Amino acid sequence: MKAETIISIFNEFDHQFNYKSHSELNSGHINDTFLIKTDGDTNYILQRINEVVFKDVPGLVNNKVLTSNHIRSKYSNASNEALNKTVLSFIKEKNRNSYYHKEGVNFWNVMIFIDDSVTHEIVKDGEIAYEGGKLLGDFLNLTSDFDSSQLIEVIPNFHNMAFRFKQYASSIQSASKSRLTKAADYIQIVADLKEEMHILQNLKDAGEIPIRVTHNDTKISNSLFTKNNKGVCMIDTDTVMPGIIHYDFGDAIRTICNTAAEDETDLSKVEFNLDYYKAYEKGFLEKTQDSLTETELKYLPLAAKTMIFIMALRFLTDYLNNDVYYKISYQEHNLDRAKNQFKLIKSFSKKISL
Repeated sequence: MKAETIISIFNEFDHQFNYKSHSELNSGHINDTFLIKTDGDTNYILQRINEVVFKDVPGLVNNKVLTSNHIRSKYSNASNEALNKTVLSFIKEKNRNSYYHKEGVNFWNVMIFIDDSVTHEIVKDGEIAYEGGKLLGDFLNLTSDFDSSQLIEVIPNFHNMAFRFKQYASSIQSASKSRLTKAADYIQIVADLKEEMHILQNLKDAGEIPIRVTHNDTKISNSLFTKNNKGVCMIDTDTVMPGIIHYDFGDAIRTICNTAAEDETDLSKVEFNLDYYKAYEKGFLEKTQDSLTETELKYLPLAAKTMIFIMALRFLTDYLNNDVYYKISYQEHNLDRAKNQFKLIKSFSKKISL
């Protein structure tokens, strides 16, 4: 994108300092994110939000701002300068909206950049897992008294197991004989696990697990750390919406505790890292122990298994649907991803008793 366009859009926001340079950050798969360097002591993040993926961008941005403002309110004695280094801070557009929109250039929002911070694409030691667990726990604890009904559902049915099984059943009906044959072993695993994998959904639907503010994209790269690997805050809050805490805990564990890449085809390399699980859980519970219900605590281990399964099911569904959702690099890519996640479930089940 041309610098003139970036400058023009950035200047639609009520920031304090002048544009000096920009660089693109490539950590996301959906939105475009730019680091704006200025002539002052504050730099900014300029983000283009993909309105093809997200149907209600004003609602999405409102979710982010409301959640951030609620977290900021918990630190009433802190200065704005201190808060801007530890909590996501959004800058309003000059017309006082929290986003800028112009036909042809999509929706944009601006945040203050937290300097001297780092992210990690993978976990390489238990300390990072522990600090990551504390960050998610802190996020959920600080928002535990926020009325989640004020938030829109950014992606309807995102973790709804009944909905995912409905998609899966449809893919079985339309799949080619060749793909059904290749996926036969995993179709049987899905059938074997179906009842167990609906436990959390059924508890949620019955109101036995409270609906809270949840992050919904808790991979470790969405946790911000100091250069000394101490947790700062959760970032990339585009998918903040009402949910249950098991979605967040389980998906974090899924991404942190796999000893191999998500599409590793040598399944002997795919194991569940129990040490990272224990470290993440320790940090998480340090922050949430007193704010979670007995039922929420009881089902944390099942949350990990369930979120691994839901990704396995989604990859398998897409394979049976001839790869219409996830980008693939070769014909069997989605099946290999599914096999990887099913192997992770097998390893998990050997190491953690439910």
